[in-house]
Amino acid sequence: MHSRRIGDVEVSAIGLGAMPMSIEGRPDEERSLATIHAALDAGVTLIDTADAYHRDADEVGHNETLIAKALASHDRGGDVLVATKGGHLRPGDGSWTLDGSPRHLKAACEESLRRLGVDAIGLYQFHRPAPRVPYAESVGAIRDLLDEGKIRRAGISNANPEQIRQAQEILGGRLVSVQNQFSPAFRSSEPELRLCDELGIAFLPWSPLGGISKAGELGSGHAPFARIAEARGVSPQRVCLAWMLAKSPVVVPIPGASRPETIRDSLAATDLTLTAEELAELDAA
Repeated sequence: MHSRRIGDVEVSAIGLGAMPMSIEGRPDEERSLATIHAALDAGVTLIDTADAYHRDADEVGHNETLIAKALASHDRGGDVLVATKGGHLRPGDGSWTLDGSPRHLKAACEESLRRLGVDAIGLYQFHRPAPRVPYAESVGAIRDLLDEGKIRRAGISNANPEQIRQAQEILGGRLVSVQNQFSPAFRSSEPELRLCDELGIAFLPWSPLGGISKAGELGSGHAPFARIAEARGVSPQRVCLAWMLAKSPVVVPIPGASRPETIRDSLAATDLTLTAEELAELDAA
């Protein structure tokens, strides 16, 4: 498995996005555990989660609890950087709400610590800006958690360039990651990716396969991914992740998975090197 860096730690070049294992349509626990273990067996050392990755109102942190169980039952569980997030909530009716108040973020971090069974969270990220709370106050809470040793590394998610620069300043240069949506169908985070490349901050694309989740459902706008995949004898998903990895050494995709075979295929993208001509075609797709 190839590796990349998030702050001072080396992680697998592709991580596991665990959200699909806890929200609507999730698999049974046995399959979820098998998926996480398959990722670990293949060399994954980064798993992304959040306290809001759950389905029902009475199971906040379902995904964190699931990950803790999977890591505890695998001999490589201790090698994994678990990245979790706070500031997003799910009331249980399918909606998503926001609370970026320092009080909530600090309480949420304590609960994440308990569910993950750790003394300090490897990477804690502010999940999404909350319009009613000044961004500086929310990031200030993350800074406090970092200073107190509750978290080892700090990140932000769903941020624009101005917020990235502001967070970097508030954190005293200790911002290590930005997690934004980015996929063939959603490329509006290109400015944030470029800024992260400039600053040496890890860029974690969430839902990286969002536009080409199934080869048979490729839209005409993404036909080059399918064409190159067919020519290479691999899946379009693998081509997509290889394309992302080629954009910058700071990119660490976190494709979601709920089946062992899915994450194995995604991880194989680290061994797929696309030509300059192929990359140019995909950039223009």
